[in-house]
Amino acid sequence: MGSLRRVSDNAEIRAITFDVGGTLIEPWPSVGDIYAEVAADFGLTSLSPAELNRAFVTAWRAKQDFDYSESAWLELVAATFDRPANELPSGFFDRLYARFTEPDAWRIFADVAPALEALAKLPVRLAVISNWDDRLRPLLATLDLARFFESATISCEAGFAKPAPEIFAAAAARLALPPNAILHVGDSRREDVEGARAAGFRTALVDRAGGGGDLDSLEAITALIGLGMVD
Repeated sequence: MGSLRRVSDNAEIRAITFDVGGTLIEPWPSVGDIYAEVAADFGLTSLSPAELNRAFVTAWRAKQDFDYSESAWLELVAATFDRPANELPSGFFDRLYARFTEPDAWRIFADVAPALEALAKLPVRLAVISNWDDRLRPLLATLDLARFFESATISCEAGFAKPAPEIFAAAAARLALPPNAILHVGDSRREDVEGARAAGFRTALVDRAGGGGDLDSLEAITALIGLGMVD
């Protein structure tokens, strides 16, 4: 197998790993819309989708030692609705948790399919490294994305979440490649860029809004196709 050579540093890249949330897919129309939709069925109608989006962001930023378990998500949902978990309506969390396994709760970014289709034709291996729970593998299959990746290293299975170096090391071991032969692509500067670099990976930051100022930022992952040449 050949390799993808990055023109900027002439280093061989033999595999590209992708973050999932915010890089390949996003909740659709938004987390707040989905929360509000399910909440309405349980009589929780006091907060609008916009208010729930703001509350979710606040709860997400305040989380500590989040392990992506179902119980961790329960506490995050409770914080979003500003009430103890045991005061949420019976069955509400289970329905909300299941809602995010459904394909119409997600949007695949427009640049993703063209990029993955093109990269799949090159002699470079593709894989996933994601902070997620046990819903990710079936979701990737349902969204018809799993076929592009030879492996997926998921935090709930690895026992470590990005930016911990252990999850990147586990992915490299699974690919049987040295870290500096792998390019990791993600939308989080801390988890995907700083974490991957600390583990010895090469990195590219997905910054669809532009203006991030990172030398290796991508406004669309289709830009990966132009990063180098195939040996």
